[in-house]
Amino acid sequence: MTEFVETFFGHVGETARAIDATKVDTLAKGIRDAREAGGRLFILGVGGSAGNAGHAVNDFRKLCNVEAYAPTDNVSELTARTNDEGWEHVFSEWLKVSKLNEKDALLIYSVGGGDKGRNLSVNLISAIDLAKERGAKVFGIVGKPTGYTAQTGDCVVVIPGTDDGLVTPISEAFQAVVWHCLVSHPDLQTCDTTW
Repeated sequence: MTEFVETFFGHVGETARAIDATKVDTLAKGIRDAREAGGRLFILGVGGSAGNAGHAVNDFRKLCNVEAYAPTDNVSELTARTNDEGWEHVFSEWLKVSKLNEKDALLIYSVGGGDKGRNLSVNLISAIDLAKERGAKVFGIVGKPTGYTAQTGDCVVVIPGTDDGLVTPISEAFQAVVWHCLVSHPDLQTCDTTW
């Protein structure tokens, strides 16, 4: 077991060193620009990425004075929309009610980022398409450079994989690392942390 743990954390270290710092910096400036324009940040994710989205909403609101929301935080609406409108449109329909507009931005948390051909994360794809129609920025933190988010987004940080068997845990873990860098970034952070 010790060998696995050492190997896992070795991949974590390699991943941290390989992240494109310039992209992270550009992402911070993009979120800042949305905030200064009076826009909102909608953070979308599924599975573990949905849990990360809820935590990140708190940090962006509390530390950066960014009006941020995650549709997955309202399980009643999420499940009603899934039941009545289908999983594919659960985010896009939510964004329509939220009056998504050109001042706003999406921040996609995903391992793959969506794949039309494989019918994966189609709810993210539908939301991205709506954002593009309405002139909203599309940002992302994803684990695959080949997914829909990375291919169509305005600024997407791709978590570089160092082991194909660890793409999901490393990608989801580094969503948290990157957003914590963002909410600590001097271009974004407006309030001090307690600790």
